[in-house]
Amino acid sequence: MIDLAHLHSILGWALAGFYWLLTASVTLRIIARRRPVSVTLAWLLIIYILPLLGAALYLLIGELNLGRARAARSNAMVEPYLTNLTTQFQDSEAPLPGGQLSLAINQLMNTQVGIGALSYEHLEILDTPASIFERVMQDIRNARQSIMLETYIWHPGGLVDEVARELIAASLRGVEVRLLIDHAGSRDFFRSVWRTTMVQAGIKVVPALPVRLIRALVQRIDLRLHRKLIVIDDLIAYTGSMNMADPAYFKQEAQVGQWIDMMLRLEGEAAAGLTKVFAWDWEVETGERCFPSLAERPGLPSNWLSIIPSGPGLGNLINQTVLASIYRANKSIVISTPYFVPSEAVLDALCQAANRGVEVKLLLPRKNDSLMVGWASRSYFDTLLESGVQILLFDGGLLHTKAMLMDEQLALVGSVNLDIRSFQLNFELTVALFTPDNCAAIGALLRRYERDSERLQAERWGQRGRPSRILERLMFFMSPLL
Repeated sequence: MIDLAHLHSILGWALAGFYWLLTASVTLRIIARRRPVSVTLAWLLIIYILPLLGAALYLLIGELNLGRARAARSNAMVEPYLTNLTTQFQDSEAPLPGGQLSLAINQLMNTQVGIGALSYEHLEILDTPASIFERVMQDIRNARQSIMLETYIWHPGGLVDEVARELIAASLRGVEVRLLIDHAGSRDFFRSVWRTTMVQAGIKVVPALPVRLIRALVQRIDLRLHRKLIVIDDLIAYTGSMNMADPAYFKQEAQVGQWIDMMLRLEGEAAAGLTKVFAWDWEVETGERCFPSLAERPGLPSNWLSIIPSGPGLGNLINQTVLASIYRANKSIVISTPYFVPSEAVLDALCQAANRGVEVKLLLPRKNDSLMVGWASRSYFDTLLESGVQILLFDGGLLHTKAMLMDEQLALVGSVNLDIRSFQLNFELTVALFTPDNCAAIGALLRRYERDSERLQAERWGQRGRPSRILERLMFFMSPLL
């Protein structure tokens, strides 16, 4: 008969063997993926520092897996969508404004998706919650056929509830209303009475990328639909950085001030192009196809932009766009982003631009709602300051606007943060603006943010304490996974 001590010894060796086999197998799996060295080292650090838990985390969120059904549907959709794009939309034959910068983006889009710049008739830059919500509700009231909306966060309260009432009224008068809302980012909405009321009014409400424990066994659970997009009658579209959340009611407990956002409102062919982005996301989730109707161009257009969707399964478009824009800039680069955790390639590009005499300005919120991201961002400050990059800390709230302006000739505006998560994991949406007047308006907005910011001085930054430096280094190693 086995005594208790012998049994404990057997169990100890069994557990040690299981731990060694699990760690070794996960280590080999990480190495075999041939990802960037920084990502590989970060995951190895986690599984060795957090025994068993680290390996379990990797198996849950360490590999890009959309799920078999969603991935199969996405692959089957590529050909019909590309065919529809190239037959419906005609690229600009005339030279685009913006010189070499716009040419680089146009060539990239033509090569990757078969369509470059799209025309638009009118564009507004809305930069206050009141102006954004008022304009959206006005267009909803005037909608005649369809309203399509997708967002990462729908947070009930304040002006958002007024938008909800307008959507319900539109549905009741016969307008087809479709909402595609990220499940993880909008838990409060899906638990609220608003969802039930909307469905009862005939609105189609679909949770995007649902988070359920059973799904973790077959797909990655931290992929997020991060796009912000509203399209009305295939003629009017909104996109930018603002979630469906009233800043006066949203995340007040974080004590970072109200979120500062901007949205673009545009009309014309580009609105139908943005409808196509929604149609793709809708079909991936539901299997229903809803291609937009495209009105004829009213004469020869003079305003052009490119629509750049990005996310798992859609290639590496946004990373290539950002890098091409930085390397082609010759005079100035201004970037506004709330979450700055760059890849090695983007960090090197920014530093090289500053070293060759380009004025590089980085606008960041002084206070961040994510402590880990805040420390990770600060871990890059030394390198940036040494290269001559100007770091401007915004004091007017949490600066959530995501915009890049190169040489006052090219503006990239949308939902993309300058971090690895936005480049690799989130489904994002960016608009590249080429028209000089629109780029000038984006420049004026960024200069307004700059006036409410303080430039970080290298000497002062060097005086921070040792605990801060230790936390920065720790988050630096973790930054490829944030």
